[in-house]
Amino acid sequence: MEEAGQIKRALIDATAGAISGAVSRTVTSPLDVIKIRFQDNVTIYRFSWNQLHSGLCLAQMFMVRQSIPGFWRGNVPALLMVMPYTAIQFAVMQKLKAIVSGSSNTAFCNLLAAENHLRISPYISYISGSVSGCAATIGSYPFDLLRTILASQGEPKVYPNMRAALFNILETRGLRGLYAGLAPTLVEIVPYAGLQFGTYDTFRRWTMAWKQNRSQYQRLDPGVLTDVEVSICGLAAGICAKAVCHPLDVVKKRFQVQGLQRDRRYGARVRPRAYQNIHDAIVQILRSEGSAGLYKGIVPSVIKAAPATAVTFVAFEYASKWLRN
Repeated sequence: MEEAGQIKRALIDATAGAISGAVSRTVTSPLDVIKIRFQDNVTIYRFSWNQLHSGLCLAQMFMVRQSIPGFWRGNVPALLMVMPYTAIQFAVMQKLKAIVSGSSNTAFCNLLAAENHLRISPYISYISGSVSGCAATIGSYPFDLLRTILASQGEPKVYPNMRAALFNILETRGLRGLYAGLAPTLVEIVPYAGLQFGTYDTFRRWTMAWKQNRSQYQRLDPGVLTDVEVSICGLAAGICAKAVCHPLDVVKKRFQVQGLQRDRRYGARVRPRAYQNIHDAIVQILRSEGSAGLYKGIVPSVIKAAPATAVTFVAFEYASKWLRN
């Protein structure tokens, strides 16, 4: 019975994670496309206090040139990447929490249980988030690569669809080509996933503790966070994680688009094997584009990451409640 309950809980976490990832990715797809175009543009510019305004103007120009369906370009492989990614991530993270905490009771990891949530060590959330992020990345990486290539190619299209891109990569670069940029991705995902889930759980813990204190004087249920409170925790977690890890995301995107023969209107091409390793990529970007090169796309990236994280956690809790019922 206990084993059946654990399997049921894992299936609920995985299904809820897949649903939340699909909802979040579809809603924020336009911002993700704009962010990728900024990151893959190797044009040199220097930082100034007008950079934020300039970046928004460039985004506006891109939006004028882009057709409406173009904002969801690469969304199908993105969904194929995000859904198994979030499914694996939430299922592994919840299971790790139970194992690390030394509890065999699957209800212990219920994010809605205030008492259990408050007594979990804050370090468990950071460690569980990092490990689950690595597992999810390895399992879904080829779809992330295809999504980036389809979103970066511009017009005229280099690949008409995901199938053409997949077979071309296999033909020219082999199976290893589907994992181009995996190393910087894993280097990025450890702090990013750890910060995302760790800070989210930290903000939840603070909010629950604050509500417990207030419940002594007011009729509040400290065990239930409102949608607004969950959204605020998710927004804060998304901003913290993305602001810290954005340079590694830029490096990852550069590895993924090496050799892509896109039209030069969408930025200079990144030649094949332009970077030997992560350190070499960072050095080359700093040398040719300055420190601002590592923060290209930071504005749409943060604007996208904050609501995306909020939507993910809200959708996850709604889906979890619905599936449990």
